[in-house]
Amino acid sequence: MKDLMAAVLGCLLLLPTAVGAGKKKDAPAPISLPSEHWNESRTVGLRTPAEWTVRLEPGPPEVLETRGDGLIVRVLRREGEIGLDSLHVECMLVRLAPPMDTFPQVDYEYDFLGGQMDERRALDSVFVVHYDAPVEGYRDWRQRNLTVVGEGESVCVIAYAPVLVWKKSKPARNLLTSVVESIRF
Repeated sequence: MKDLMAAVLGCLLLLPTAVGAGKKKDAPAPISLPSEHWNESRTVGLRTPAEWTVRLEPGPPEVLETRGDGLIVRVLRREGEIGLDSLHVECMLVRLAPPMDTFPQVDYEYDFLGGQMDERRALDSVFVVHYDAPVEGYRDWRQRNLTVVGEGESVCVIAYAPVLVWKKSKPARNLLTSVVESIRF
């Protein structure tokens, strides 16, 4: 009886694979990011859709902020190589509202994943911040922090998306990921 149950269970587990075999999944259409934006010192740039707005602030830290389609990307840049862990933590505190206007605890999707970008060291974290009052119509925002240190500079890329938009809109997820992945040094 156990052997029969194991065989049935095995077949059921393989069923989705067999049913989908031979079918081609539609690849997402490439996202158009025609506009290129650089920070004040022209050392860090990214690409966005043409209709996104841009705000630049001289530093330190230099700020390049882009907004569009309900999404926000901030790039903070400092001269010199600051400690990767400490800078990552500092950038995780860059929120859309002051600390007293946010719930003190965040919900982590993942935290402190390390890696390399060319000769630069990187850390990546994603979490949800709960705001006391709605920010641009939403109280819960997904925040991704990508911190990169090396080559004489320290950079934080902070991507914000309303949780509801992130969960329900694959095009919004693809767009925000494409903007973040367009970062160039």
